[in-house]
Amino acid sequence: MTGEQIKIVFDALNLGFLQTLRLFFVTLIGAVPLGLLVMLGRMSRVKPLSLLMRALIWIIRGSPLVIQLLIIYYVPGIAFNWHPWGGGESGRFAAASVAFIINYACYFSEIFRGGIQSIPRGQEEAGLVLGMTKRQIFFKVKLLPMFKAVLPPMSNEIITLVKDTSLSRIIALQEIIWAGQAFLKGTRGISGNVLPLFFTGVYYLAFNGLLTILLSRLEKKLDYFR
Repeated sequence: MTGEQIKIVFDALNLGFLQTLRLFFVTLIGAVPLGLLVMLGRMSRVKPLSLLMRALIWIIRGSPLVIQLLIIYYVPGIAFNWHPWGGGESGRFAAASVAFIINYACYFSEIFRGGIQSIPRGQEEAGLVLGMTKRQIFFKVKLLPMFKAVLPPMSNEIITLVKDTSLSRIIALQEIIWAGQAFLKGTRGISGNVLPLFFTGVYYLAFNGLLTILLSRLEKKLDYFR
């Protein structure tokens, strides 16, 4: 490739990677609190709510994310002639964000549940003896130790999320893999070139390496709760 073509390729890959980063951070910001809510519903003593959350988790964890993306983006228009996402890249991004947030919230909820159940019963009993409410015990006694317990499996899911963002190209969201494939198919005067697709791997490796370092440091800071 000429110098001009290399510039074209990396300009496109940089734009695609920005879209990947947007989807990653929006998913993380939405899925963590939603995962906590799903977990609370799953563990609720209100039977209908608990059964509903269990059914949701079973459906989401039991079906491919690609199918969920297609359903959320296309089914409202096909089944109800309703187009909540509008058109263009912003609409595809909104649909992908909703699909990813729901999917990862269900996975996170099960990780959180395991973390909560790993907290010794004695801590809750001590809180009750001190006159704390169950709400106070959850937020002041259980929550931070729970995050310490769930950080390793959460870290694994977060790394997986970085790579899963590439699935959003199924609804034509122009993330980094889409940008790399475009040069294979032919775009901006470059056709049949597979190298841009391989270059995308460097972006994933660099970002996942940075995340691994940050998550490892966070885990060390939470060693206080051992």
